[in-house]
Amino acid sequence: MARVGVEQSLSDIQEALQAKGHEIVQLKQQGDEEGCDCCVISGQDQNMMGMQDTQNQGSVINCHGMSADEVCQQVDQRIQQ
Repeated sequence: MARVGVEQSLSDIQEALQAKGHEIVQLKQQGDEEGCDCCVISGQDQNMMGMQDTQNQGSVINCHGMSADEVCQQVDQRIQQ
């Protein structure tokens, strides 16, 4: 399974991904995303500073408005690509 970075505030999504066998890394600060296959963010503070440099080579999933099941489906799709 995948190593997935998830924002701290998204505990329901963390639990759903763990139940599917994914390894979860809580994203608390810059650098936590290293080694993750993809990251799940809430989208609430997305690109506030307008910076365009990226630190992560994996996919970033903005889960705003999505259920935990929908996020799990997105993670599975991105990992299979």
